[in-house]
Amino acid sequence: MKHSRPPLPASSGSSLASLAVAPPGAPRPRPRRLWLVQLTFVLPALAYLAALCLFPLYYNVRMSLEHVTVGSFLTGVAPFVGLQNYRDLLGDALFFRALEQMALFTVLSIVGQMGIGMSLALLFWRSFPLSTAMRALLLVPWLLPLIVSATVFQWIFDFDSGVLNYALRGLHLIGEPVPWLTSSGYALAAVVITNIWVGVPFSMAVFYSGLQSLPKELYEAAELDGANALQRFWFVTLPLLRPLTAIVFSLSVIYTVKVFDLIFVLTHGGPADSTQTLATYSYQLSFRNLDFGHGAAVGNVLVLVSLCFAVLYLRSFRRTMAAGEG
Repeated sequence: MKHSRPPLPASSGSSLASLAVAPPGAPRPRPRRLWLVQLTFVLPALAYLAALCLFPLYYNVRMSLEHVTVGSFLTGVAPFVGLQNYRDLLGDALFFRALEQMALFTVLSIVGQMGIGMSLALLFWRSFPLSTAMRALLLVPWLLPLIVSATVFQWIFDFDSGVLNYALRGLHLIGEPVPWLTSSGYALAAVVITNIWVGVPFSMAVFYSGLQSLPKELYEAAELDGANALQRFWFVTLPLLRPLTAIVFSLSVIYTVKVFDLIFVLTHGGPADSTQTLATYSYQLSFRNLDFGHGAAVGNVLVLVSLCFAVLYLRSFRRTMAAGEG
């Protein structure tokens, strides 16, 4: 005669599961203790951000609301003027000129960097002899400090002994040397060319990594449908690289709007303020005119512009990650 086993209570399943997860006698994790452990890991990052990012930003905002002079650093007292420094910028013609030239410098640099970077990425996407070595050599401008790159281009653009004028005269393209760095008509072009040379390797490396991950089946299908190389690039490559393009664009803008050392070495913001941007103008106000309040205000405007594009970058990066997970 078979004996039926009595049914288990409804709560026994959950009890057994809890016993399997946490054996009897094992200490349960305390939420407060876990929170303290997590905070311990986060504290170094918070300390770094507070010391090197938040405090300088706070101090710069505070200076922009005060009338800070050299005497203020000696006495430790600076009169509070509120938003007067920012209102003064609205009536400063040089501020708007610097803002306009920064926008022009950024647009020309980004177009050149992303256009040439995409072209080189497409070139190296098709494997050919010495392509790896050439790709490695093209990364050198990105690895060099900007001071070194600017010094080299200062020699290249030199009026008397520059290699560029020597090459152009040797090719009979110009009759007289071009004053690249001493003429207000050529100085901005020289600075843009230098910045493009510095930024092309970054765009090329990112676009090349994106091209490596594209599915080959789509290109084979497009080729079977009769699409030529330009159509495949326009209707297949560009749409697939759109999230990555937004990231490259955002990062390139953030890097470009704050360029200071390259312009400072090449032209010092001149001649006649023809290469003045917000970064160089903030330096001029603070450390040449010793007008620290207005210099801090210009710096905060530059931070605000960079912050807008940083938000755009974070949104693009989040969209790219979501597309990858989908």
